This record gives sequence, structure tokens and C-alpha cells, in this order.
Amino acid sequence: MTPSAPAGKLAEFRGRPFLPVAAALLMAGAWLVWLSFGPDRTLTPRVPGSDRPPGAEGPVGGNPVLNGKLVRGEGRPANLPGLWPGFRGPDHSGIDPGAAGLARTWPPGGPQVWWSVDVGEGYAGPAVRSGRVYLMDYDQEKKQDALRCLSLEDGKEIWRFVYPVSVKRNHGMTRTVPAVSDKFVVAMGPKCHVVCLDAVSGELKWGLDLVRDFGTTVPPWYAGQCPLIDGDAVILAPGGKDALLMAVELESGAVRWRTPNPNGWKMTHSSVTPITAAGHRQYVYCAHLGVVGVSTQDGSLLWETTDWKISIATVPSPVALDAGRVFLSGGYEAGSLMLEISGDAGQWKVSPLFRLDSTVFGAEQHTAILYGGHLYGMRTDGRFICLTLDGKVAWASDSSEPFGRGGGAYLMADGLVYAFNDTGRLTMIEANPAKYTPLGHAQVLQGRESWGPMALAGTRLLVRDLTRLVCLEVGAGRGTNK
Repeated sequence: MTPSAPAGKLAEFRGRPFLPVAAALLMAGAWLVWLSFGPDRTLTPRVPGSDRPPGAEGPVGGNPVLNGKLVRGEGRPANLPGLWPGFRGPDHSGIDPGAAGLARTWPPGGPQVWWSVDVGEGYAGPAVRSGRVYLMDYDQEKKQDALRCLSLEDGKEIWRFVYPVSVKRNHGMTRTVPAVSDKFVVAMGPKCHVVCLDAVSGELKWGLDLVRDFGTTVPPWYAGQCPLIDGDAVILAPGGKDALLMAVELESGAVRWRTPNPNGWKMTHSSVTPITAAGHRQYVYCAHLGVVGVSTQDGSLLWETTDWKISIATVPSPVALDAGRVFLSGGYEAGSLMLEISGDAGQWKVSPLFRLDSTVFGAEQHTAILYGGHLYGMRTDGRFICLTLDGKVAWASDSSEPFGRGGGAYLMADGLVYAFNDTGRLTMIEANPAKYTPLGHAQVLQGRESWGPMALAGTRLLVRDLTRLVCLEVGAGRGTNK
């Protein structure tokens, strides 16, 4: 009874004593019904976004990599020699320094094909270590990024790690090369998700969403930057508000250092290159509005220049030369630029030495190779070029055999250059600055857009076009074409 209750209502209530009893009985019945569902019945809190339709991208409010899963296959690692642990090989030069015994001639059918596998549309290149081939792929049907581990022996899949992400076709989807150490493999997906796995088992170690966590802007044709493993860390260039470059510890995924980004320079398709200038080791990166040099010790910004920038897409990476020189090249009429980095800590100086017009040399997609005091690479008119270090053309390939405007992939080993054209025609060239000497041609793929970086492991050459990865035997006396 409350002091404010009207007297008439209280009298009415006293005249109906059964109402409290009925209410009590109803409450007891409801209690019994609830108990009848059993002790396993629990309440599930409603999480914002959990009512999204099946197949929606990523875990609720989080990093899709952490929602990934490991799928095991029947493949087994090969007992074969050879190491190509990331973008541009063992020393980031595009050369296999230990290669030997490669064939100088091919049979009429070309080099032997050991195996081939279908891959998702793209240009991602393979990395090889301990008989395993690692490839960043995209499953268009399931809408999943897939870091695949294949056997170097027969191409059978050992495992794949997948996570949900929606990627639309835009001249292919994948463009990056994994980096692999003896313990870890790190890869970047098209939308700048970074995944670190156990290199043997494929189990997830950590994952980053560079867009969500660091403010990265995905490049127009998706990520083309390849992770750089350096010691116990992986070096990335997010191009975010507070992280132009950063070092991430392989073991834990913790960010060791970040480089400030006061100019707001964004990520490009280019990759980070280590160089040594004036006795100081540093990382050089081509961002979208300039080039920077960063300390390998703490990520501090050593120097920057706006002398090199490409309006549409920056793709080739810097080439480290001696005496602190760095060679830069690009498509879209950018041509080439040679820089000299000099000075010391706190007093660095960046000086342009010479600039070349695109008609002399400009590589639209692939990074030039320094070998024997010369630079080798693909020009945008489809001709393979040998360039002196002062910017003179030593030779150019025959214009009647173009490699394509965009230019296919190429690498160097044992004094040879292996170069693709756009359609999967492989040319073997003698790495000799005296003249252009092709030693063999073979149509090893029947596709198009053979732009993905190659890899060489021992005497096995891995090449790809838009939808297929092929393993070739290029060793001397290793059999005939199947």
C-alpha cells in the first residue's frame, strides 16, 4: 500500500483476494517453463554487425586474417636444392648467385615441364625454400585470399591458409611475392592484409590489416608491395598517417618501429630495398610523391626527395649500386633517374646524377638487374636493354621480337637471363654487355599477361601467366621435354 493510493481502489483490491494468488501461480509456471529448456540453454549477446549475410567480408569488426583457417593437402616437401626466398631472390638483386650447370641450349620442344597448376587471376610470384613453393593466391569463387604452399617436386598442395576478403577483378587480383625464412613466411594480400605463418606447418602466427590498423590506402591496382624479411623482422611500407615504413617482429607481430609520415605519402606497387650509403645501411622506398631513405636501426627518416615520382603507378623498386647510388625507373613516360646518396647521419645529401628519357630506358613493371657493371631490363617499347652505369644503351634486343609493352618477367643466373614476353614465350639471353645474344626461345605457356616475377630454385625455373604456374627444368643434361 502506498500513501498516494486512492481509498476506493484499495477497497476494490481487498474485495478480490484471488488476484495476488493468481499472479504468483503465473510467475511460478513461467519459471518452470524456463527451467524445462535445461541448464545448457544460454543467452547469446547480439554483436553489432553479426546479422550480416553469409559471405560478408571478414570477422565482425576485426581483421579477416584472424578469421582464417588452415587447409591441409596431400603434397610433401621436395628433397631438392635451391633457394629463392622472396622478391628478387636471395639477395634482392634478381640474380641467383649460386646457380650453376644451367643449359645453354634447349631441345626443340623447349625446357622440360615438370608440373603446372591452375592459379587465381593475377601476377603474384612464387618464393621457394626447403623444397616448398609459396604463392599468394586468390580464390575468386570462395572470395578468399589463399597463401598456398606447394611441393617443388610435383606441385601438389601441402597446405593453404585462407581468410575471407572480397576482391573484384582489376587486371588480375594478386601481385605480391611472399618472403620466407627458415621459420616464418609472410605475405601481403591484394587489399593490404599481411599474414605471418609457420613456414613448415602453415599455422597462423599473426596478421595485420594495414588499412584498418595503420591507415593504408590500397593502391589502384591492389597491393604490389612485397614484404622484406631482414633478420628477425619484416619491413613493410604502409604509407599510413603515422607509419610510412615500419618493422614488425616475426616472432610476435609487435611493431618495433615506425617511420613518421608528415607529408602523407601513400603506398605504391614498389617494394622496400636495402642499400648501403657512406657505410650506413638503410631502406629506400618509392612512395607516391617521392623517395625516402630510412634507418634500419630505428626507422628514423634519413632523407627524402621529390625528384622522382610517377603520376599513375610506381611499380619497379629501387636498384642498389655501389658508392651510394640508387637507380630508379618507371613507366608512363617517367624514364629513369640515377641518385647519389652521400653524407652522414644528420647530414645526408641526395643528388640526381642523370635522368633518362623513356625512349632510352623506362621499365613499366619490373625492376632492372645490376650485373657486371651494367643494368639489364625491359623498356616500355618491348625491347630488352643493356645499359651502362652512366646511362648509355650498350645494346637493345631485336625490335622484330618484342617482349611486350608492359614487359614480361625476367631474372638472371649463371651468366644467363631468362626473360618472358607478355604471352608466355621464354627467351634465354647471354648476359654479355658486348651484344644481344639470344640462346633459345620456347613458348612455355599459352596464356596472356605473363607478368608475375619468376623464381629459380636449383635448376627449376618457376614461371606464370595470368592463370597458370609452371615449373621448368633448365639444368644441363636433365632430360627432354615431356
